[in-house]
Amino acid sequence: MGVRDLVEGKALEAREGARALLKASTSKKNRALLRMAEALLDSAERLMKENGRDVSAAREKGLSGALIDRLTLTEKRINEMAAGMREVAALPDPVGEITRIWQRPNGMSVGRMRVPIGVIGIIYESRPNVTADATSLCLKAGNAVLLRGGSEAINSNKAIVGILREVASSEGIHEGAVTFIDTPEREAVMEMLKLEGIVDLIIPRGGEGLIRTVTENSRIPVLKHYKGVCHVFVDRDANLVMAEEICFNAKVQRPGTCNAMETMLVDKAVAEEYLPAVLKRLHEAGVKIKGCERTRQIYPEAEEVKEADYDNEYLDLVLNVRVVRDMDEAMEHIARHGSAHTDTIVTDNYHKAMRFLREVDSSAVMVNASTRLNDGGQFGLGAEIGISTDKIHARGPMGLEELTCTKFIVLGSGQLRG
Repeated sequence: MGVRDLVEGKALEAREGARALLKASTSKKNRALLRMAEALLDSAERLMKENGRDVSAAREKGLSGALIDRLTLTEKRINEMAAGMREVAALPDPVGEITRIWQRPNGMSVGRMRVPIGVIGIIYESRPNVTADATSLCLKAGNAVLLRGGSEAINSNKAIVGILREVASSEGIHEGAVTFIDTPEREAVMEMLKLEGIVDLIIPRGGEGLIRTVTENSRIPVLKHYKGVCHVFVDRDANLVMAEEICFNAKVQRPGTCNAMETMLVDKAVAEEYLPAVLKRLHEAGVKIKGCERTRQIYPEAEEVKEADYDNEYLDLVLNVRVVRDMDEAMEHIARHGSAHTDTIVTDNYHKAMRFLREVDSSAVMVNASTRLNDGGQFGLGAEIGISTDKIHARGPMGLEELTCTKFIVLGSGQLRG
């Protein structure tokens, strides 16, 4: 069978799964998710063994440390996958919710009801946990998921999908609700993007190159974010002890993620007091510091930052540092170099905080909190399917509600149009 036929066949199977899910009750979906979580935990040893094959191959290919970190399944991450599925099972089911209803002069009632989108195609790199996260959210929201993971995680993803499909079938849910394109051929992505009328939405998760390729070639609507160039601005009215903890967490806790800080902006009024200790701490944690001229005067160990560096999503232990005149210059920098993903201000000044929230145009804008908190789980959405920087349909972490759309419903008593 050729790649085109294989991909279309998988997509048609997912379409059947989506139709079948329309009949699935909330209790049936929840029971399946809880059983899937148990099955992942029971199969942890097997999953780590299959993942080990992928990790070994990735090392042989010379993939970066950040990519290998994303690829690696540990017992902790498998526990997190299972916990995410349980959290989704515990969330309210958005399907069938009537979000608004009003009465017209002729007596009929008009409303909006949440319904599944249909078949959602997920194209992703490295992270096998996305397989479980995407499945749990799509299934709970009544959607079939068509998964196409990266070739570097093929063994991990096959193992996870096999477990999830087995549970789905045992719970009376059509196996097509969880469908995996199990070929490493790059052509499979291009064939997937042609399936308008079968696949309803594409969500790419990965590097900027992947997302641009998907967006440029898809005949299907795409929800996306190109990259996460995230900032923390340390204001002159900040609690500097808090600022140090926030910035350290935002850069070091897990640098290979889209919500990690890439540039730290510091008000010139506190730069000399704040920078030496925090940059020394970051350096000792393995962070390469790239600084503006003023930063290098205060911390001579820093390398020179180039203007183009401010546009980089490093996904690694590298940090740009710039001293700015004030909050206005910080916001101008974010508007010029940011990717509308996540930006934070650290300040005790209420009016500045409110201005920053209003004027910074990103999917999540924060006050006195780490950028790493822009996450569906941290926001109480359960496992997320991604963070959208689009402004149409969904923006920010995409949880259950963002995986539904609405349709109009009308309740009449014989009304006719005159």
